[in-house]
Order: sequence, then structure tokens, then C-alpha cells
Amino acid sequence: MDRYIGIDVHSKSCTVAVMNATGQRLKEQVIETSATVLIDAMRSIAGKRHVCFEEGVLSSWIYELLEPNVDELVVVQPHTRQQGSKSDSIDAWALAENLRTGSIKRRVFKNPRRFDQLRQAVRAYQIAVQDMTRAKNRLNALYRSRAIQVDAAIYDPKQRTEWLRKLPTAHRMLGEMLSQQLDALIEAHRRAEQWLHKEALQLAEVKRLMTVDGLGPIRAAQIVAVVLVPERFRTKRQFWSYCGLAIVTRSSSDYVRNPSTGQWWRQPVIQTRGLNRNRSPILKNAFKAAARTVIAMPTHPLHAHYERMLEDGTKPNLATLTIARRIAAAVLAIWKHKEDYTREKHRQTAA
Repeated sequence: MDRYIGIDVHSKSCTVAVMNATGQRLKEQVIETSATVLIDAMRSIAGKRHVCFEEGVLSSWIYELLEPNVDELVVVQPHTRQQGSKSDSIDAWALAENLRTGSIKRRVFKNPRRFDQLRQAVRAYQIAVQDMTRAKNRLNALYRSRAIQVDAAIYDPKQRTEWLRKLPTAHRMLGEMLSQQLDALIEAHRRAEQWLHKEALQLAEVKRLMTVDGLGPIRAAQIVAVVLVPERFRTKRQFWSYCGLAIVTRSSSDYVRNPSTGQWWRQPVIQTRGLNRNRSPILKNAFKAAARTVIAMPTHPLHAHYERMLEDGTKPNLATLTIARRIAAAVLAIWKHKEDYTREKHRQTAA
């Protein structure tokens, strides 16, 4: 006796819709977003429980809470409704129906307990970097708004007073406030980086990826924290797509008729539209940064591959993308097979 359950989750309430295997609507209720209430609601539903809800702020908590109490738990990307009515009830029933009919194409991978400390450290580091960069840009923009040419010295507390004197009196107080905010964010960034290093160096998975050229403790920790389980990806092409390194092409009106024979043949015209947008930005940045690091190593096999591509007329950005894809493929392989990284395998592949 299967029961398909859709949950529309909000911070204060959850709308639960239950239907059977034939699509008959059995029950709908609104409950409080509380651990005890949610668990009791699931346990009160008899039969084999299949649950579906959307990815969001509470999705990891909901997944960790309900996983031991249901038979199947599916998380999906939020659906953008183009037209028609919308409500919590409609969304909950739609989730249950999609799960029942098997029309969910992509599921969001969840494993909230794996590498939890590392994931939070990576998250803290990302927030610290973004906030510190934003504060530096604001301070820089203040000087540029007064046509003052600046350099990195404006961020140095020892040289800041001299730079602040160049600002008009009306702007000087704002400059001091932004500088104080930047000092606090720089300290937060330092602490976040220390925390990330501490958590990263405790894991064998991170240490293994750190042996890959171009990947230090921060990039390796980011990859492990996002991927979690390398077996999620059967092939390197699937991994490239997840990292945002897959090339997306578009074509239309592919076939034309031969006027003499009457047969249809396909036109050899494919338009390249760039890289896929549905990706993990953290992984994309990590692998492209690793590629730029490796390219700067004159004795590395991938540097030689990069130079050959440039000689053959490949654009530098596309050559860098190829190197990033090769590094990503190597990371996936050594992680899945628990092998040691070696440069020579790159040389053999290129040959």
C-alpha cells in the first residue's frame, strides 16, 4: 500500500498532501514546521511512505529529520510556474503527483551528515570571502567617486590615515566606517581560513585530492564538501556537467531534402552556446583556478598540452577549459578508485 506525500515547506507551516497509487487524494493538512509535529504526521500515514519536497533553506533539516521515518525521500529543484493559480495546496499536490507518476527528472542529492563539519567550514569561508570582497569594493568605489587613484594601500590599516586625508570632509567619516568594517571582515576571513584548514587536514579524502597539481587545501576541501560521494557520477562527462564544464550546443531545422534524390540529410551545422548554466559555481571556480595554476608550470605535461592547443589555433579560454576538464577527470578517477595522483598519466593520455 503505497502512499505518495508532497510537502510544501515554509518556515512556520507545512502543507502535506497524501494520495494513493491510483492518484486518489486521501488527505491534506497544514501542520506546524516542528520536528515533533512533522515526525508524528509521517508516522500517522499507514503504508509505504514516498515523500517529496522542494530544495530550500530548510531542505537539509527536513531530509535529516524524515529520512529514518519514510521509505523514500526525494528532494527536487523548485518549479517555476509560468501561468495559472498557485498556492501551498496546489504545490503540495503537484509534488505528490509528480512523484507518483515518476515525472521527476532531476533529484537533488542529499547526505546532510557526511562531512558536516567540513561543509560548514567551507560555507563560512565562502561567506567571509564574499563579504570581504564586497567591503573592499565599497571602499574602492568611495575613492573612485572622488577621482582619487588608489592602490592596495587603502586596505592597509598602517597607511589608511594618509589616504583618508585625501577625501573631502563630508566623505571622510564614511571612509573610516567602511575601513573599520573591512578590518573586522579581514579578521573573520582569517579565522574562517584557519577553521577550513583544520577541518580539511583531518580528512583522507582532502589529503588525496591535495596531491593533484593545482589543488591546495582550500580548493580540495571545497571539492570534497560539494561532491561528498564521487560514486554519484558514473562518467567524467556527468561530472563535467555538474561542475559547469560541459559544452552546450543548439541546432534547429537540422534536416533538408536533396532535390535530386528526395532523401533527407542532416546539415552539418551546430551552434555552440557556451558552458552549461546548471552547475556548481564552487566546483567550476576551483577547477578553472587549478587549470590556471597548472598552465603556469613549464615542466607539467598539461602545460605542454596547453601550448600545443594554442599552436593549433585554439583560443586561450577554450584551451584553459580543456585543462580544467582534464584535472576534473583526474580528480574523479583517483577519488573513486582511491589511487595516487601522478603527472605521468596526463602525459600518456596526451600521447
